[in-house]
Amino acid sequence: MLLIAHGGAGSKRPSITALKKIREAIKYGYSILAGRGSALTAVIETIAVLEDSGLFNAGIGANLQLDGVRRVDAAVMEGGRCEAGSVIGLEGYKNPIRAAGVVMESHHKILTNIGARVLSSAYGLDLMPELDDKSIKRLKRLKAGEHELVEIFKKHFSTVGALALDRDGDLAAGSSTGGVALMLPGRVGDTPIIGAGIYADNASGAVACTGRGEDIIRVCLAKEVAMRMRESAPAASARASLRKILSIGGEAGLIAIKRTGAFAIMHTTAYMACGYANKKEVVVKDGFTKVN
Repeated sequence: MLLIAHGGAGSKRPSITALKKIREAIKYGYSILAGRGSALTAVIETIAVLEDSGLFNAGIGANLQLDGVRRVDAAVMEGGRCEAGSVIGLEGYKNPIRAAGVVMESHHKILTNIGARVLSSAYGLDLMPELDDKSIKRLKRLKAGEHELVEIFKKHFSTVGALALDRDGDLAAGSSTGGVALMLPGRVGDTPIIGAGIYADNASGAVACTGRGEDIIRVCLAKEVAMRMRESAPAASARASLRKILSIGGEAGLIAIKRTGAFAIMHTTAYMACGYANKKEVVVKDGFTKVN
């Protein structure tokens, strides 16, 4: 059994508080696996802890869009049946990862805001809290500073994600985000795009990505890494694909697992808040293997 979770990659060192929260989420997710829970459940609930923390660009901590609204994206996929679900631009609900899980069990695979809200309401998912003064003030400050906005877009990618391998050998992947700061309503990054932001197939592996979504989409990074893992180890697969991202001027980080338990945590950025838990240990750091 193995669980990996990340809090995003970027040029800014993650806070001790953020790393502690990642450790908490990982330990909780691993306890689900240890209690014979599925990889899918472990991934969803690990990410929900991060969404609820307000420390990351996901859930209640999600960036505000240009019109002052939080619209969140998430996706989840399990490797046994290759079933997947995602939500795009969901408004009013704080755990888009759970909404993505609901979509996965429907006869749809991707729902945008209206449909996603209907399902979220039907399943009684928790509502997003009202905006606080801090979020409103930050929005005003960013609108006033175009240069700062450009730098944030280039350097900080605080999507959260998780992967799990359960005792039955099944894999799952999930990711959740609030997008980039001050993005135009309607912009979609890699997170809710199956094959770009996440992918899971027991036959190859599970992958979750973070970074500049526009670049990740261009190479369908998660699926590319997973396909490489059919013939290569996670580390070699991740390194080759991240070098491809660098070759097009992109930045990204990713986590990857095979059914054998082999895994990789790699990033092109200076930092990537991430950690893992297995039967031996829980490890959380502000960065793992940097790819140049």
